[in-house]
Amino acid sequence: MTSGICTIGLAIFSTLALFGSKAIMGQRLPPPQVQNAQVPCFFIFGDSLVDNGNNNGMLTLARANYRPYGIDFPLGATGRFTNGQTYVDALARLLGFRNFIPPFARARAPREVLRGVNFASGAAGIREETGNNLGNHASMNQQLNNFGSVVQVMLRYFRGDTSLLNSYLGRCIFFSGMGSNDYLNNYFMSNFYTTGSDYTPEAFASLLLQDYANQLAKLHAMGARKVIVTSVGQIGCIPYQLARYTNNNNTKNSRCNEKINDAVSMFNSGLKRLVQRFNAGGTELPGAKFVYLDFYKSTSDLYLNSSQYGTKVVVGLGGTTGKSHACRRSSRARTAGSTCFGMHSIRRSLRMCCWRSRLFRTKPSLIPSISNNWLWLEKDN
Repeated sequence: MTSGICTIGLAIFSTLALFGSKAIMGQRLPPPQVQNAQVPCFFIFGDSLVDNGNNNGMLTLARANYRPYGIDFPLGATGRFTNGQTYVDALARLLGFRNFIPPFARARAPREVLRGVNFASGAAGIREETGNNLGNHASMNQQLNNFGSVVQVMLRYFRGDTSLLNSYLGRCIFFSGMGSNDYLNNYFMSNFYTTGSDYTPEAFASLLLQDYANQLAKLHAMGARKVIVTSVGQIGCIPYQLARYTNNNNTKNSRCNEKINDAVSMFNSGLKRLVQRFNAGGTELPGAKFVYLDFYKSTSDLYLNSSQYGTKVVVGLGGTTGKSHACRRSSRARTAGSTCFGMHSIRRSLRMCCWRSRLFRTKPSLIPSISNNWLWLEKDN
């Protein structure tokens, strides 16, 4: 069996400082559903890293509503692709929400959606065809359409006052984490897709960024102003890849699939420039504040320094040999410090990383003073 690290970077928590919150003076807003919340609502877009149950009712292999998923979660196997909370769950609690943000699949009541909705879907990508090899899912385009339907529900609650609704949405935080599946379940899956032969890595990254820019612009047009976008992590080092990849002739002397990491780095560099462009002002996305989170750097840190975080992965638990997207039912998955979640972070790595963060040792009232630079991650060396 092969061992390695299974983790996704969690430096996202430090970006709360970049937004802050301002009251809308002189306007009557619905009473907040959470006392002392730093923002009125939190909307989430993404893939299985943040999906909390939207795929449960779909015909797909990308589903996690069975054990051992959720073995350390109070509500059990809810559809989260991990043993406990996802990092957006932790972020929501840090923001002051007493309850988890509900998945779109069961969030319909007007007062319920006012505090936010999670639209994320396992296997989703920027491109429409991404993840089709696993079955049904909601792509980024579909997630945006779902958000549009929620906006209409909220508009009725605000009695058709679009100005008031936009002011409310302008105080919310939006999270978007996309791109991993466009590489894992598209570009580097040559037995199902032709993109790997149709495009060079540079051309494919450019294509993704063009589509993603249009999607983020659409999100802005529907009211989003404070947006977190995450880079793609070091997915060439996830257990799924470690189990199936042989590093013959690897000049970087790495156990990881550096071909994937290099391709992802091209996308990440372009995404950083895109965020800079959006934040430059002008008329492209007026009033927008985007935050770029370098998940690649944080996953690299956790991979290289896994022992500091008390994590270890035993690929192949339950007979998966690292080649199955879904975990088999196996009590061995509960072994301390190990997991069979071959593509996803376990709660232990989340907890270890979170509590090492300065942010978790800072009083919530002081969070806005931690940083005001959108490239905080690069400056915290």
